[in-house]
Amino acid sequence: MNEELFQKMAQSIIDGDSDLAEALARQSIEAGVDPLEAITEGYVVGVNQVGESFSCGMAFLPELVMAGEAMKAAVATLEPEMQKRGTERKMLGKVVIATVEGDIHEIGKSLVATMLGASGFQIFDLGVDVPSDKIIAKALEVKADLICMSALLTTTMVRQKEVIEELDKEGLHGKIKVLVGGAPITKDWVKSINADGYSEDAIGAVNVAKQVLGV
Repeated sequence: MNEELFQKMAQSIIDGDSDLAEALARQSIEAGVDPLEAITEGYVVGVNQVGESFSCGMAFLPELVMAGEAMKAAVATLEPEMQKRGTERKMLGKVVIATVEGDIHEIGKSLVATMLGASGFQIFDLGVDVPSDKIIAKALEVKADLICMSALLTTTMVRQKEVIEELDKEGLHGKIKVLVGGAPITKDWVKSINADGYSEDAIGAVNVAKQVLGV
């Protein structure tokens, strides 16, 4: 009986329709649908589909951004109901995410944050142009499992290395894993700075994060 509703939810994400995603979330609460089920059986199906389309070049960045926003709207609507029912989503891990110092590129980083959040990670988004010490301080404060850093300029890539070197110095790198991303990032760079992984897009980032944390 909820099948049709779940399909509509998935479609609202595919269409990037935040208003509809939110309206369907409210409708599901009124109908007594388990909010957790609405997320996993409805919205996440849409997120995955958009991700697959993006990976094979059938969907583009604006669609991915809109899908992310629609997902955010749906989850925000369902969250109070989840708390009321005590059905907390199983969190896969805590993630501190930022665009490194000197770099003000927002879209890629926000997209990764949204997709990780939609997939069940707890996100602490520090924004853009964030100094290395601030990233590490936040990771320690929230007991993060993962630090994700984005850099879109060859001149700011070195900041990713700085954070890893600092974690190594403090003996924290094993405890806190590090993912890096951004247009200039290559496998060689990832290897040379001893990062735990990287991804070229937001959907890939979710898979890599799960792999790195073993969840």
